[in-house]
Amino acid sequence: MNLFKKTILLSLLLSVTPIFQVSAAYDMGAMCDSGKWETECKQISKEECEKLCNDCLTYLNEKGKKIQAEISETGSKKKTLQNQVNSLNKRLKDLENQISQSKIAIKVFGDQIEDTSKSIDETTVSISGQQQKIADILRAAKQEDEKSFFEILVTSNSLADFFDDMLYMETLGQKNKDILENLESLNTSLIDKKSTLEEQTDQLKNLVIIQGEQKAETDIVKKERQEYLNSTEKEYQAKLAEKKDLDAKAAKISSALFELADTEGGGIAFGEAAKLAKFAEKATGVKAALILAIIHQESFRNGLYGGNVGQCYLTDFNTGNGTSLSGAYKARVMSPTRDVPVFLDIVKAIGKDPKKTPVSCWIPMYTSGKPYGWGGAMGPAQFIASTWKLVRSDVDSILGKAANPWAIKDAFLASAVLLKKNGGISDPYTAACRYYAGQCNTAGKGYANSVTTRMKQYQQDLDILVEAGILK
Repeated sequence: MNLFKKTILLSLLLSVTPIFQVSAAYDMGAMCDSGKWETECKQISKEECEKLCNDCLTYLNEKGKKIQAEISETGSKKKTLQNQVNSLNKRLKDLENQISQSKIAIKVFGDQIEDTSKSIDETTVSISGQQQKIADILRAAKQEDEKSFFEILVTSNSLADFFDDMLYMETLGQKNKDILENLESLNTSLIDKKSTLEEQTDQLKNLVIIQGEQKAETDIVKKERQEYLNSTEKEYQAKLAEKKDLDAKAAKISSALFELADTEGGGIAFGEAAKLAKFAEKATGVKAALILAIIHQESFRNGLYGGNVGQCYLTDFNTGNGTSLSGAYKARVMSPTRDVPVFLDIVKAIGKDPKKTPVSCWIPMYTSGKPYGWGGAMGPAQFIASTWKLVRSDVDSILGKAANPWAIKDAFLASAVLLKKNGGISDPYTAACRYYAGQCNTAGKGYANSVTTRMKQYQQDLDILVEAGILK
């Protein structure tokens, strides 16, 4: 829809209903927030009350938009803070794990240092023992060197034995020297290892101190963020409660407007019809555009929805015949067997005179020269009595009272209930067929084609009102 058409539609709505004009005669905050509009409505005319209610709705809706924006902003802030708290919690957990791992490593190094110290002590003892052995060997060798040749001959079995003993002593001394060198090398290596382990242990101890400081700092930041988050959460919940309270107040005013719309005859303009269709949509799930298209098809006249609710009266309950509103005789006004008993029950429940309640006249139709079909459709939604019976209990339940087919609001709701029963939530075309003919025959398809085409246009019109914040 182009901008020009949108402007025209909104201009028409502004000229038809006062919904967009906030009265300067009232303090809207004091009147609408406090609920004083209810008391005020008892002291003014219906038209003035309707205007006041519409003004309050506009005021509350505008206030609700601001609060919703604040809710979104606070919710975004809350999400950011929650992410920060989660990140800090993860950081604290990582630091705790690192500190725990470092302490485990310190213990392992401590055990290794203790084992290395024991090994160093054992090696030192071994070196000392080996040094003693070498000293003994050297002493024995010196004693042999100091013997005279005569003593050697006397004490040795032979000269060969002497040289064998000398060779053995020399070999033994060399082996012990090799062992001593290995032990000394091992001892040096162990000392170096101990020194390295001690250095690493000192580094880990310093790391644990640093990690502990980081954990303490992170914990302080996390507590600050958590306090800020808690405060933001309270603010968020307060805004939600405020918005919920505003919605409840708006719903109460909408309900009052709905009651004010309880008119019979004359019809209503598009602005009010759109609100009633939206109410019926919320109650049933059937698209408001489809409901508007049905009511348009059934009773739109002179620019008003429900402008045509029938031109006949039922006067003969036995034959189903009656008169026009002007008093002229009319045949086949209502089926005497199918609809008259139900019709009488309906009007009795709502306190109406059955002979002075308008219904549709018979559209003359013949087959083989014999008339067929009946009139008798009731109210803006043009229900025949037997079809009204199918939706009556559902509509009564939603309204909390006996539904009135001639009341505009009840008609909108009843139309939506029947469309829902006919599958209108998912299949508007078939629902429209059945609404008119009970099935998708030729007549039903023609009706459905007209309704669904008009439904698309109504959807565009309703989208404009939603975009403008006029409808929810």
